[in-house]
Amino acid sequence: MNSPSPRRKRLVILGSTGSIGLSALKVARDLPERVEVIALAANKQGSVLAEQAREFSPQAVALFDESGLDDVRGALPEGTKLAPAGVQGLIDLATLPEADMVLVAIVGTAGLAPALAAIRAGKDLAIASKEILVMAGEEVTREAAKHGVKLLPVDSEHNAIFQCLAAEPARHIRRLILTASGGPFRRTPAEELPNVRLEQALKHPTWKMGRKITIDSATLFNKGLEMIEARWLFGVEMDRVDVVVHPQSIIHSLVEFVDGSQLAQLSHSDMCFPIQYAVTWPDRLPNCLRPLNLAELGSLTFEAPDPVRFPALRLAREAGERGGTLPAVLNAANEVAVPAFCEGRISFPRIWGLVEDVMRAHENIEAPTLEQIIRADAWARTTAEALLPEGAGVA
Repeated sequence: MNSPSPRRKRLVILGSTGSIGLSALKVARDLPERVEVIALAANKQGSVLAEQAREFSPQAVALFDESGLDDVRGALPEGTKLAPAGVQGLIDLATLPEADMVLVAIVGTAGLAPALAAIRAGKDLAIASKEILVMAGEEVTREAAKHGVKLLPVDSEHNAIFQCLAAEPARHIRRLILTASGGPFRRTPAEELPNVRLEQALKHPTWKMGRKITIDSATLFNKGLEMIEARWLFGVEMDRVDVVVHPQSIIHSLVEFVDGSQLAQLSHSDMCFPIQYAVTWPDRLPNCLRPLNLAELGSLTFEAPDPVRFPALRLAREAGERGGTLPAVLNAANEVAVPAFCEGRISFPRIWGLVEDVMRAHENIEAPTLEQIIRADAWARTTAEALLPEGAGVA
């Protein structure tokens, strides 16, 4: 007797027009018998959202920025509802009764409220937005445990660790080792970093990503935020989270166990791999993605990150170790510094200089409430803005 076919996982994608969202839709196209997209949300690309809705016919869509609503109204397929603009629309989609899983791929803090709402509604959470765990890791993991919800990492590094750990308890872990490409300035002398131009910083050597995360990869702040995420996702202390530079971006992370063994996960640099594993877990399914050929790769190399040229890892480790509101402050200050660099207002090294200045000015609150975290985030943004030079020109 044949066993019944598994039911399709009903997926809500918050951030469907970004790089992660687009990769998630590729996975849905590749596995239509296992993934059903029931809701989509975007920031302000209304015409793209409407096009996605016509392809996938979701129950509902939402646009965070109401300026794009005119591109959505009248362009949706029959049966697809338009949720309110703003955070409420994201929450409405994240708590749809029919949803099994919510993929949060929203850059910035806007994903935090819908993520918590999804958890409290009993939805499994696929996490691609770093801010959720960096800002409120303790709150999110506590709520997930309380509501019996699974937190499934989508970042390639954390997804790799998740795969390597399987059912291993935290006490078996000696170290979590996140890999970093090193970015475009891995070999750039420190004295040349003040002359870095935007177009240089946006040339990531292995991944194609959005502007913010690409700049974060160039400064290594991306990896610093991932260190804090790993601390919460896998229940380990910050001193058990390390980073190694691996320019080929084939090994996505490693786990070192207390017996000295290390396990690694390898694949091509394609976000469809971790997204598929997250949305189809615990199953592994065949797909159309290109497998590795180790003989063609030839060699893989590794080196230690340079803490002098790239202080972001030191700042992130400090924030993760001290905890409280400091990780939210680190993240918020960086979110001000990156666009300031993109606008030519500050130099490339000033990104981490500005973040450190804001961190030093902050009075950390231990064991904060969610409201205190949000206030600390707002304080850090205001403080960072006040430290920026007026007008154009690099400082």
